[in-house]
Amino acid sequence: MEQSARFSRPVPRKRVVIIGGGFGGMTTACFLRDVDVILIDRTNHHVFQPLLYQVATAALSPDDIAWPLRTLFRSQPNARIVMDDVLSIDRIAHVVHLRHSAPINFDALIVAPGSRPDYFGHEEWEENAPGLKTMADAVHLRERILLALEGADRQRAETGAQNRLNFVVVGGGPTGVELAGALLQIGRTTMGPDYPHLRVEDLSITLVEAGSRILPGFNPTLSANALTALEQMGVTVKLNKPVTAVHANGVRLGDDEWVASTNVIWAAGIKASPLLKTLGVDLDPCGRINVQPDMTIPGDPWIFVIGDAAHCPDREGIPLPAIAPVAMSEGRYVAEMINQELLPQQRVPFLYRDRGMLATIGRGKAVAQFGPIRASGFLAWALWCIVHVFFLIGLRNRVRVMTEWTWYYLTFKPGARLLCDQPTTQHKMSSNGQAGETTKANRNPLRRAA
Repeated sequence: MEQSARFSRPVPRKRVVIIGGGFGGMTTACFLRDVDVILIDRTNHHVFQPLLYQVATAALSPDDIAWPLRTLFRSQPNARIVMDDVLSIDRIAHVVHLRHSAPINFDALIVAPGSRPDYFGHEEWEENAPGLKTMADAVHLRERILLALEGADRQRAETGAQNRLNFVVVGGGPTGVELAGALLQIGRTTMGPDYPHLRVEDLSITLVEAGSRILPGFNPTLSANALTALEQMGVTVKLNKPVTAVHANGVRLGDDEWVASTNVIWAAGIKASPLLKTLGVDLDPCGRINVQPDMTIPGDPWIFVIGDAAHCPDREGIPLPAIAPVAMSEGRYVAEMINQELLPQQRVPFLYRDRGMLATIGRGKAVAQFGPIRASGFLAWALWCIVHVFFLIGLRNRVRVMTEWTWYYLTFKPGARLLCDQPTTQHKMSSNGQAGETTKANRNPLRRAA
């Protein structure tokens, strides 16, 4: 008996497949133990999405807020990284189908593919109003912004005249507010020294919001403070103005208002990945899955959906926001369920403990909300800086970002304004010298790699 036990075949470990290397997927993978983990992502890196707008506005470089997934998990031998695009999920056979690789079977699946900009049924608007969800989007927007400045400077130098340099940001959430403030600052602090032919008064930033206030997830007082701060900086804020059309030369608001611009940025909402449709379960209007209290899909206790893909209500029945702390909390919860191999009847429902919200408006201006505690101004901005640096991955990135922010704060000189690969990037220049769209083939890093 003892001899046969010694040479018996070991029981194979369970295989856990994670789709998406964002906050939710990365956190889940980090906490899983005694299982084989396969993390699938279409890129080879994790991106700190809350700071993407700083890459887009040339305040930070792409590698300041990104970390290679293989480097991140090099000390975790149970984890394997697969760079590929997931085409579909067979929930019956427990198989994930990929674009370039063989199908992968799983014992447990975590679906965290992130989200994409929501154009509310008008996908054609994306051509003239790109969103900001990936590193490729951020680099593309940075090129548009810098080329717009270059084109306007060239026009004034050659003709002595220049049309107003108009930027329109659609969406008054944290991303839109932060983009509007950063665009105004980079324009006013760099146009003078770097573009001597341009005039500061020729720069115009318009923030458009369909609702009655910006930052609707914050306390109304903080929203009002943010609105006042933006307007004092010089940003034009238009409330109760839904976008009804987007063209190459501007946007239409409502039925009668037209805002001319060849530089429109979309930050008006998100929708879940279309991959979720392959699971064959009911979706909410944003394309998210209405998950069970243990973050699983109806009918399968070992397929979990987290992050932006999950419609998970809080105690009051309001869906949890699509922010990093929520996704990370869900990831830790799911990892614990898998590590303990808890059956559905043994699981405690997921409960999110609100860690607060922060949004920066500009230099020394921000709003912060932590339960009943609210702050605005310089104190909130300092807290915003500390929290965002703390959540960055790796000491190198934290030091680099703090160094860049300190340098930018003291000198007003952002350090990531290089334009590269211009021969392979096709830009359409409008008649007033502003940058147009970059071809989508060049914006997709997976397509370039393939």
